[in-house]
Amino acid sequence: MLVSLEDVVAQAFDYIVVGGGTAGLPLAVRLSEDPSVSVLVIEAGEANLNHPEILRAGSFIRHFFGGTYVYPYMTSKQAALNNETRPWFRGKGLGGTSAVNFTLWMKPPAEELNDFERLGNRGWNWEDFRRITRKIERFTQPSKEKQRKLGLNCDKWDLGTMGPLSISHPPTISDVDVRFHQTVLDAGIPLAQNPLGGDPSGTFFAPCTYDPATHTRAYPTPSYYLPNRNRPNLKVLVSARCNRLILEKTGDRQSRATGMEFYHSDQTSVVHARREVILSAGTLQSPHILELSGIGKKEVLDKISVPLQVELPGVGENVQEHLLIAVSYELRDDVEFETIDILRDHPELVEKHAQLQLSGKGIFTMGLTNATFVPLETLSARAKDIIQSTKDFILGKLDSYPPALREQYLMQLNRLEKGDPSLEIVTFPGLSTFYNPPTFDKRYITIAVGLNHPFSRGFIHSISADPAVDPEFDPRCLEQEIDLHCMTELVKFTRSLANRPTFRDVFTKEHNPGAAIQTDEDIREWIRNRCSTFWHTAGSCAMLPKASNGVVDANLKVYGTTNVRVADLSIVPLHFTGHSSSFVYYVAEKAAELIKESAPENEKEDRVRARL
Repeated sequence: MLVSLEDVVAQAFDYIVVGGGTAGLPLAVRLSEDPSVSVLVIEAGEANLNHPEILRAGSFIRHFFGGTYVYPYMTSKQAALNNETRPWFRGKGLGGTSAVNFTLWMKPPAEELNDFERLGNRGWNWEDFRRITRKIERFTQPSKEKQRKLGLNCDKWDLGTMGPLSISHPPTISDVDVRFHQTVLDAGIPLAQNPLGGDPSGTFFAPCTYDPATHTRAYPTPSYYLPNRNRPNLKVLVSARCNRLILEKTGDRQSRATGMEFYHSDQTSVVHARREVILSAGTLQSPHILELSGIGKKEVLDKISVPLQVELPGVGENVQEHLLIAVSYELRDDVEFETIDILRDHPELVEKHAQLQLSGKGIFTMGLTNATFVPLETLSARAKDIIQSTKDFILGKLDSYPPALREQYLMQLNRLEKGDPSLEIVTFPGLSTFYNPPTFDKRYITIAVGLNHPFSRGFIHSISADPAVDPEFDPRCLEQEIDLHCMTELVKFTRSLANRPTFRDVFTKEHNPGAAIQTDEDIREWIRNRCSTFWHTAGSCAMLPKASNGVVDANLKVYGTTNVRVADLSIVPLHFTGHSSSFVYYVAEKAAELIKESAPENEKEDRVRARL
């Protein structure tokens, strides 16, 4: 239940979960299934219960303005992006970023998850991911007629049907998406045969986190929390920012979290932890909290005058991000494709479509579903040269890289040579590129293209001991030349699709980047000026051996601590293909299993501490 400051301050809970987002809320709910333990969730944002802007799955992008539903984080100036910053929005409130994301439900290639185990994380592999995600999913198949229209065979999809999170294809899929899907097929890209079963190669219509019973967004708040909010052992405090963990040294030179300091109602307070503190604050904030608590790289902590408790140089390092840029086309007036643009140009239609949503119709029941994943060699005649030059460059400098990065780069080179589907194309039925602004009463299609296996690595580090001061967010976008080469070839391929008969008959002109961008150098400069990210940031608390600059072990325990874990996307050691929400839910459920398995150990420690 939602509680007040007075219900929490100076109290003790068995488990404190920092962050009530995509990982933290499901994790807390699972832990509270044991009525003998108490669980507290500390969430910095508001509860945002039953807000139409969130529940309307088709309210894309609207969440990003005004600061109500997102934190308007910005990256530092990016050297390879002409020294410009980029927005790095994150969800603000219960449910986290899954309350404002684009709802795609995808799964990584099986071998990319098996790489986690190869990197030293026993038990983290495709089969484990498959087992746990089946517990999460409540998949509703589309009708056979809809499957025929979209080229689906969902009988082959190995998805769960009894979990808390509704997964389905939204009722409204724009005909312009269907037309572009056919264009991709005509270009020789095959249908993905098992996109939710470990092989997303090809093109397909992905399901979404969409509840077909209520025609609303499915995310942790309605799926996990609301059905269980009356559990007396589950407390949720919103509008509470975690300042730092309170650590004490144990007899074996480890550090133990006895609680946490937080800010709420214009005051700083403390809450105590009997067993564990779990950070689920996300890739951008979990390393920040660790550093403010004295866990991290000594030189970083020295700069902000935070006493060192646990030296872990990997905290905030190894940051990896999927990169995005988008091409858009203006549709012909006589082509009757419905797009989201009509809500921008005709505000009076918003209420009409809000009513249509209630019966599963209209713009607000539209989702992003049309996705394609391909290797570089499928779309570029330059692929072999790009791969070879990258291989020569990496191998030539291999001995200069830290051991963990060396191992990751060798894996990434192997992925390139095997032809892993690391490049993404996903369509948006409307204009979501505003470099050239929209024309009144015109409709558009946006084709977002993305790089899923960046070689560039960034960092996230605290710049002040004041918890209210954001850390430095530096993904170092396009720092490695291959990332720019791959993005350039992907843009060129995407633009070439406009010449195919199935697509060229539906638009009048390329709106972005526009006719002035022609040469490879033009495209590269446009990418530098306009590329963004998919907000799938990972790696800042990497699950790796400690000797490889790891932050957490395979049980998600922070090295050098007895009872601090991290459970969010920050634990990813090497980024994977696809949108990341399914993996974040997996981390939450996996963490709950690991914690429950260690419960006898926790109970023994509780008894020892009670005697002391």
